Amino acid sequence: MDDITLGFALIGAMVALILIGLPIGITLIATGAVGVWLIRDNPDLAFRFAAMATYSGIQDYLFATIPLFVLMGLLVSVSDVGRDTFEVAQALLRRVRGGLGMATVGANAVFAAVTGVSIASAAVFTKVAVPEMVRHGYAMRFAAGTVAGSSILGMLIPPSLLMIVYGVLAEVSIGAMFVAGIIPGLIIALGFALMIWLRAAFFPAGVITAPAPAVTDRAMPAREMLAKSLPILSLVVLILGGLYSGFFTPTEAGAVGAAGALVIALLRRRLDGPKFWRVLRETGLVSAAILFLLIAAGLYSRMLAMAGVPQAIGEMVEHLGLGPYGFLAAFIAIVLLLGMILDSTSILLIMVPIGAPIAQAMGFDLIHFGILVIIAVEMGLLTPPFGISVFTVKTTLNDPRVGIETVFAGALPYLGVMGAALVLIAALPDLAIALLR
Repeated sequence: MDDITLGFALIGAMVALILIGLPIGITLIATGAVGVWLIRDNPDLAFRFAAMATYSGIQDYLFATIPLFVLMGLLVSVSDVGRDTFEVAQALLRRVRGGLGMATVGANAVFAAVTGVSIASAAVFTKVAVPEMVRHGYAMRFAAGTVAGSSILGMLIPPSLLMIVYGVLAEVSIGAMFVAGIIPGLIIALGFALMIWLRAAFFPAGVITAPAPAVTDRAMPAREMLAKSLPILSLVVLILGGLYSGFFTPTEAGAVGAAGALVIALLRRRLDGPKFWRVLRETGLVSAAILFLLIAAGLYSRMLAMAGVPQAIGEMVEHLGLGPYGFLAAFIAIVLLLGMILDSTSILLIMVPIGAPIAQAMGFDLIHFGILVIIAVEMGLLTPPFGISVFTVKTTLNDPRVGIETVFAGALPYLGVMGAALVLIAALPDLAIALLR
């Protein structure tokens, strides 16, 4: 068996192992090490290769961004900043058709700019926004679907853990990825808001199923609105302003953001000893899991390169005459299919080492390509049967009257908007890379 055939066989074995339930990190390390062993016919080399990948895989200073941004997101979550952001958006949009749905999207977009984790957004706004929408007569399917759909902004609007993972795997600037995600994130957020307004204006039966109760929501005074908005807006300006101006590196931005989130939590008196310990412990667990996966992916990608798999796929695509956009369409389709059975990070770990070299050889800007891949991966958070954002909303609601199919149905229109945005950004690369010029 030649090296290329062996490489493809190992990819198939890896997929089979994942489908039967073996953890993704163990699978990647096992297939990578076995692949090196078989390609070089030297078990000692395979063990040395694995040890080298473990040491060199995460020794770079850049990897400190991961625990720092995780810590910042968790501190923001315990500070009730998400609740305040929603209340401000609700006050601003309370007289607009579908205003509470738009408020959820807007608050999620702002919250995403400091947390970078879709699951955190889904959990926070399920508790905050869904009861408020239902209280005002909105359909449960619409309310739950809106929270699930808009939660994906957490991984697209920078800073984003998925962008960090992609930047490491594709060997591109994480700071550039953060800046490139701003316009696509805003396009999708505005698309969500427009879709909600159109549904509320022309198909109201699917949005509001009962008249709002006789409750008079007070107008929020400007001073209170400013006080509730100031913490999260300060963090957004601090992090994105520092990154965009070049004053901070991504690692420094993570450190400054974590320090700022800690100050906010302390000033708002939302952080005591037990909560702080829980935040630190969860930061360690999440960061260690991500870093272990990156080590595994490093070994896996080196094995693929050694076997010549990316080059073989590139030559096959060229031979078939698909062209750059034919390859892109096929690659995105595979990512969408994987989104039905795998989580976002696992998809990136499997697909980016294969796709990034081919995309670069075909003339794609890897920053533009990365934004497209992340949008496609995020769509997987809303697709059955996996749909982790949907399951997060269902679990957080903890309401036996709301089935998982209700949340999936409510999130379906948001998938349509994301698909349209994906096509638009693929056709107009400047939407992703304009701010980098």
